[in-house]
Amino acid sequence: MNDITAIILTYNEEKHIERCIQSIKKYSDNIYIVDSYSTDNTIQLCKSLGVNILQNKFINQSKQFAWALDNIDFKTEWILRLDADEYLEDDLINEIKNKLPNIPKDIVGINLKRKHLFMNKWIKFGGRYPLRLLRLWRNGHGYIEDRWMDEHIMVEGGKTITFNNNFCDHNLNNLSFFINKHDWYAGREVVDILSSVLKINNGKKKLTSTNTSFNVSLKRYLKENLYNKLPIGFGPLLYFLYRYVILLGFLDGKSGLIYHFLQGFWYRFLVECKLIEYKKAIENLESKEEIIKKLSELQGLKF
Repeated sequence: MNDITAIILTYNEEKHIERCIQSIKKYSDNIYIVDSYSTDNTIQLCKSLGVNILQNKFINQSKQFAWALDNIDFKTEWILRLDADEYLEDDLINEIKNKLPNIPKDIVGINLKRKHLFMNKWIKFGGRYPLRLLRLWRNGHGYIEDRWMDEHIMVEGGKTITFNNNFCDHNLNNLSFFINKHDWYAGREVVDILSSVLKINNGKKKLTSTNTSFNVSLKRYLKENLYNKLPIGFGPLLYFLYRYVILLGFLDGKSGLIYHFLQGFWYRFLVECKLIEYKKAIENLESKEEIIKKLSELQGLKF
């Protein structure tokens, strides 16, 4: 017990944060909130629950989490990453209690299965369950990718395994929040795509099935080497049909249709549209410095 330190990044998460913290407290009291200067009741709730609170200016998830890893004095063997709108299910907590003390030393990372609820409906099909994500790792063996979007934990110095039970991703905000968030995500993903194409911040370590989960590394490989090279519109359409028909997404019902269409087609198409817009905005710029400045202006980012 108590051999895990959990890190949760927050910004205006009063709807979710107590649920998240209470689930972790069933196993460990070592909880750190890294807050981006919330303006709601997030901090007050965290104080009332007796967790550690740090605050740092937000740039992106990757840099914020890297800052947390650099600034927290870890006393535990294991570190857990959890988002504020996520929580550990009881079966997973029991599995952690039973298995973690006996994990061999050559195991340095543990993949957990994500169970995603959308509009209060468990999305079971369309390839969305189980998503195996590396969220638990030995202190000193894990680090986070330096990306603007879709960043993952990677480990070194050992092997990874997968636990059997779930953590739950259940955002309680409305559909407008989902749409606005994914609009914001789309621009950040475009910055990552252009940074790769133009070799800005080159030399990043690649995801592999050794340093993270297999499904994450395969998805990244297919996206970079196949999907991103398709003509505009083809990728989103094929991806949606693959998820909704071949992977039986239609079995998720009405909520599933909304989710698979918005996340599997609309969002992917929005990324392609923003990519065209951003490419046009930088087409006459020659230096990397000018390109970075323009991308920063378009997306409201600071590099």
